[in-house]
Amino acid sequence: MRAQMEEGILSSCSMKHVAKNQKTVALCASTSFYKELLAIEKELKEAGFNVLVPYTAKEMQRTGNFEVDSYKTWYHDPVAYKRKSFLMRNHFKKIVRSDAILVVNFRKHNVEGYIGGNVLMEMAIAFHLRKRIFIFNEVLAQSSFHEEIMGMQPIFIQGNLDLHLFNIEEA
Repeated sequence: MRAQMEEGILSSCSMKHVAKNQKTVALCASTSFYKELLAIEKELKEAGFNVLVPYTAKEMQRTGNFEVDSYKTWYHDPVAYKRKSFLMRNHFKKIVRSDAILVVNFRKHNVEGYIGGNVLMEMAIAFHLRKRIFIFNEVLAQSSFHEEIMGMQPIFIQGNLDLHLFNIEEA
């Protein structure tokens, strides 16, 4: 059943006739930033990019419910961690299919440019696969993962989606 569910979602997401020269960007962010992520998705699509977003972001967009706790059911029901595993694997596959990732990061938990553990894992996959890693906002030195993030040599775009910054070639 899980494989059927994954296959259904994968076949329905953003593989609709991508032009040969069209670059694909996977957006990565804390669930708290999905409303902003969806606005960035729209801008990038209008600029001609193929954009892959987390499944839950599309679910939030469809329902209009951006209340994070209503999606993170595993906090109250440990059996629901199976869903968390599915969501993680689903987005990892999108990163594999992408040419680059853009990490959407804002202020969270009193940390400017917050990047949490899950996004760090997504960045690590992109790094290992030698994909360009773009980060929307600076990551401060006090970030728990500052050393690891800087070691991946990301390109900080300072909130600027100008196309000239998106030189998406192999890292």
